[in-house]
Amino acid sequence: MTPEIQIAIVFAVFLGLLAIGVSVPFAIAAPGLIYLLLLGGVDALKGLGLVSWGSMNSFILTAIPLFLLMAELMQESGMTMRVYRGLSKLVARVPGGLLQTNIAGCALFGAMSSSSVATASSIGSVALPQLVRRGYDRALAAGSLAAGGTLGILIPPSLVMIIYASFTETSVSQLFMAGVMPGLLLTFMFMLYVGIRAITKPEIAPVEKTGRLSAREWRDALVDVLPAVLLIGATMGSLYAGLVTPTEAATLGCVLVLALTLATGQFSWRMLREATRRTVQAAGNILFIVLAAYVFSYAISVGGVGEHFTAFLVGLELSRLQFFLALFVLYTVLGCLVEGLGMIVITVPLLYPVLLKYGIDPVWFGIILVLFIELGAISPPIGINLFVIQSIWDGRFVDVVKGTIPFHIIMFVLLGMLVAWPEIALWLPRHMLN
Repeated sequence: MTPEIQIAIVFAVFLGLLAIGVSVPFAIAAPGLIYLLLLGGVDALKGLGLVSWGSMNSFILTAIPLFLLMAELMQESGMTMRVYRGLSKLVARVPGGLLQTNIAGCALFGAMSSSSVATASSIGSVALPQLVRRGYDRALAAGSLAAGGTLGILIPPSLVMIIYASFTETSVSQLFMAGVMPGLLLTFMFMLYVGIRAITKPEIAPVEKTGRLSAREWRDALVDVLPAVLLIGATMGSLYAGLVTPTEAATLGCVLVLALTLATGQFSWRMLREATRRTVQAAGNILFIVLAAYVFSYAISVGGVGEHFTAFLVGLELSRLQFFLALFVLYTVLGCLVEGLGMIVITVPLLYPVLLKYGIDPVWFGIILVLFIELGAISPPIGINLFVIQSIWDGRFVDVVKGTIPFHIIMFVLLGMLVAWPEIALWLPRHMLN
């Protein structure tokens, strides 16, 4: 059996397992094991013990359960609802009303939770009932929450960036810094679009009859939002200043959230127990995917697939622009078929050597990859944020998909801007390191 046929079988098994609904870790690990057996029989499996230990014995990965715990503590303590309540007062008079609160709330919560799903579900469960009750356009309401949720993996901290860093040995701190400007820019572009839609078609976002906020209402709104701002400033600020590692920043965040819950009287052992339980479930799922990915990566490295793939792409003599266009097509298609972490673990081991051949900055490419994963999170048929929003309201799935289309276009615009002006992502990490 030729190597080409072996590789074709492996990827056919992978796509087949995904098509029949097999869990992502098993869909990734099984083809890897099959490929090892095709290469060298049972003897080829002897290296898996060392690979498994080496893949999980990583200090970088310890930040994942800690950032997840921080997000779960905020959700269980009701901090998410208070943040949304405060923001809804502060932006009530901005064109778009609560739709603007969706975007701003997702950006703020995303900067604390590091998870797209957690952001979409947390803000969506608070916002959707109010939006529907007040007569907002249902498609745009659902789309703004599904797309806004993706900000959770671009605005640092980001679990996806941590996974990418573990595969490429890139600095997590540099990746986090590189995500700040694109994340803020994307948030602004989302809010600008919502504002323009609300001005040109007022019926999609009924004007809130709130009048001017009193001094007491301003104070209450700021009190609701301020803890989240302080939390972001303390965790990310200490990280950007070089005072802590990402894992230490996540630990600091957990401690600060617990301190805030104690100070506000929201702490309870039930809350802590439930947050810990959900953290273990989520972290176990993510880390299982990482383990499966390393098994798959080991298999393709044993078979020399990476070297052949690199030689093939380099042999095509594509220009940098042509190479970017090829990646654009690849990730656009993958985003409709494969979940975000799956996109990383399947493609990065193959593409990373090619990036080095083209002299592409791995930090910049990490941000590009995160944007493609954001697109995948709201792309049918398996965009996970679409199902998250669909699960918490009584609307049609087609309305959720329809509402995300304009946000797809905005993300493509930002991708083009990053290709044309890489400094949008790279200026901050370079400036802060000098």
